[in-house]
Amino acid sequence: MNARALLPLGRSEMEGDERKRVLVVGGSGYLGQHLLAALASGGDVDVAFSHHRDAAPRQLLDALPGIRAFRVDLRSGDGLEAVSASFGQPHVIVNCAAISVPRACETDPAAAMATNVPSSLVNWSLSFGNDKSLLIHLSTDQVYEGVKSFYKEEDETLPVNMYGKSKVAAEKFITEKCSNYAILRSSIIYGPQTISPVDKSLPIQWMDDVLSQGQEVNFFNDEYRCPVYVKDMVDVILSFTKSWLSDGKKVQVLMNIGGPDRVSRLQMAASVANVRGYSHSTIKSVPASSVNRGVASPPDISMDITKLTQMLGIQPITFHDGVRATLDAEAST
Repeated sequence: MNARALLPLGRSEMEGDERKRVLVVGGSGYLGQHLLAALASGGDVDVAFSHHRDAAPRQLLDALPGIRAFRVDLRSGDGLEAVSASFGQPHVIVNCAAISVPRACETDPAAAMATNVPSSLVNWSLSFGNDKSLLIHLSTDQVYEGVKSFYKEEDETLPVNMYGKSKVAAEKFITEKCSNYAILRSSIIYGPQTISPVDKSLPIQWMDDVLSQGQEVNFFNDEYRCPVYVKDMVDVILSFTKSWLSDGKKVQVLMNIGGPDRVSRLQMAASVANVRGYSHSTIKSVPASSVNRGVASPPDISMDITKLTQMLGIQPITFHDGVRATLDAEAST
């Protein structure tokens, strides 16, 4: 599904002449920037984003001049009132903000809970006193224990680390407090670099870089995920956004978002090598137990995405095709 096809919205789909407002929380992050670019290309919605640093990325503001930026501290809620005063009540709030590095969450559990459970954000949205806002919240596949393949949404959540525990707590808070929500349990998100390059290492680009050097590199052979191409994730968010802005019907959805392929890090590296034509001789297969990462990691959190494909009609691209699209995009820039 093409992201551009989902927006803009025609006037007949709007309430009167009021322009709809979408707020992307954590918009300067990886998924946030890709989402902002897609929203900006659509046209007929007003878009704003929040960031936690002193200043929003200049490259991002220059590339998307029609988008508003607000500094917000999600732990305290500082800055949200400025959004109310200057931008207004958002019709859609997309929460991409999180401490998403498991080891960082393990090191500082209090910070993980304070950031990853969006209590200030939810309470702010409730302060408007109506049901006109939809919260689209990014959760994670790490809410699952990881002892079987292809988890379904109704399976029990038994996270093995603080990151997963904070995300389970967030899901519980949202489902108890919010009238309208879409909670998206995302696998690893991969794809091209952002408008303003993010600090974190991107998985496909990192693998391409180390494999291109021709030196042996270890890759885990016994941890499985269903990585999702970033443009597919954006399409999912835009699909929920368009539906809500069009009809405003009650939304209470919990959904797995991943690609169609269950792959290990070893298989991911092999796909990169295949696309690039690198030798596989430098790819070394090792168990995850060979490295002490300072945090427990679930072995198999592959997910069943039947609900995604049937409810939204979105068919995520294969991992191999996503790798090719990622590396083609990098080459073009």
